[in-house]
Amino acid sequence: TPLELLVATILSAQCTDERVNLTTPALFAAYAGPKELANAKVEDVELIIRSIGLYRNKAKNIVETAKIITEKFGGEVPPVREELEKLPGVGRKTASVVLAQGFGVPAFAVDTHVGRVSTRMGFSPSPDPLVTEKHLTALLLPEKWRDAHLILINHGRKYCMARSPDCENCPVGALCPAIGVKRKNETGG
Repeated sequence: TPLELLVATILSAQCTDERVNLTTPALFAAYAGPKELANAKVEDVELIIRSIGLYRNKAKNIVETAKIITEKFGGEVPPVREELEKLPGVGRKTASVVLAQGFGVPAFAVDTHVGRVSTRMGFSPSPDPLVTEKHLTALLLPEKWRDAHLILINHGRKYCMARSPDCENCPVGALCPAIGVKRKNETGG
C-alpha cells in the first residue's frame, strides 16, 4: 500500500533494504493502518524498529506522519509531491519513491546509487540528487523514469559499487566512461 511504501522509505534512510524488510512486517502487524500508527506510542514503535539506524527520530516521524495522514487526508497517503514533502521525515527522494512506485505518477527518485551510477556513466556531471534528477529526467521519457530508477539502483548495487566497482563483469562496461573510477589494469591490480 502507499502507506507501507511511505513508512518503509522513511525507514530506509541510512539503512539497508534487508534491514528494513526484516523490520516492516512486525511494524505493520502491530499497526495495520494510519489510524493505528497515529494512535501508537512512539516508544512502542521504537521497540519494533530499534534495529534500524536513527530509530528514535524515525519512530517519531512515522507516528506524526500517520497522525497527519489520518487527520488531514482521511487516512489516505496524498499523491501530491508538495503534500508528501510536508510530512515529517519525508524529503524529495521519499516523495518521489511514493509517487512513482505507489501511485504510478512520473517522478524520479535519486538515491546514492542512482547518483553514483549516473555520474560514472556520464549522464550527470554531479551525484547531487537535484542535479542528477534534472539531467536524467531530461534524457528519459517520463513513462520510463520509474523503471530507470530501479535499473540504476540495481546496477549500482550489483556492479557499480562505491568502493570496488566490478567494471570487468559490468554488462555496459565497454560503453561506460567510468568517470572517477580507476580500473584494475590502471592501478596495476
